[in-house]
Amino acid sequence: MHLRPRSVGLVFVGGAAGTAVRALAAAAVPPRSGVPVTVLVVNVVGAFLLGLLLQRLQHAGRDDGRRRDLRLLLGTGVLGGFTTYSALAVDTAGLAADGRAGAAALYGGGTLVLGLAAALLGLRCGGLGRAAR
Repeated sequence: MHLRPRSVGLVFVGGAAGTAVRALAAAAVPPRSGVPVTVLVVNVVGAFLLGLLLQRLQHAGRDDGRRRDLRLLLGTGVLGGFTTYSALAVDTAGLAADGRAGAAALYGGGTLVLGLAAALLGLRCGGLGRAAR
């Protein structure tokens, strides 16, 4: 499944779209006080959306056919390209290198904690109304 041309193509197209949206957002919103808030927001929103998507797909049935295509296109592709933990690492290191260790720790750690909370919230929201069915 992982090396099928269709699967690779879905991830490629989705990843390109997600990366483009992130790049446009980063260009539109400059860092505030030297802190790249766009990367933080993108990662938290992306974590929420990924949790929501995966929970909805899981409740919809087996991971095959259209559901697998959606997971690959939207989850692995779009949201994988949209979120950026590599930029988080570089930005955190940059803040630390600028002598802003407290800001670096708060930015890096805060993004991870908020991302986890957002993913859990997405999972919860994705499961709402499903238990009664």
